[in-house]
Amino acid sequence: MDGTMNTVYLSLGTNTGNREDNLKTALKAISLLPGTKITKESSVYETEPWGYEDQPMFLNMCAEIETGLSPHALLGACLGIEAAMGRTRLFKNAPRTIDIDILLYNDIKTDTEELTIPHPRMYEREFVMKPLEDLGYN
Repeated sequence: MDGTMNTVYLSLGTNTGNREDNLKTALKAISLLPGTKITKESSVYETEPWGYEDQPMFLNMCAEIETGLSPHALLGACLGIEAAMGRTRLFKNAPRTIDIDILLYNDIKTDTEELTIPHPRMYEREFVMKPLEDLGYN
């Protein structure tokens, strides 16, 4: 971290266990990352499953954070939070305790095997765009 603070938008989703607690636990973990603070949180929305539909309803929200972490360091931290909270990836769009996606990171555009910013499908997902609007993103 070089001291530069970056504005990042994250999407959080959960549909197993205590969904409200899952969101709170994930937000707390994000706020404890080095050089990172949550600056805004959207409302929480209950949404239909997307992709694989035979599963429980989701709770979705977005958070705006300020962080000194690089995009790849932040990705690693988010994957670590997911793993610590019991996320397993049995198949694409499977039920999950928590899903944390990096949507936007300043004005950076990147497309690697590990990370694509802006998130490639965010604009087609109402469960992402509605919470983002809460944060003032158009």
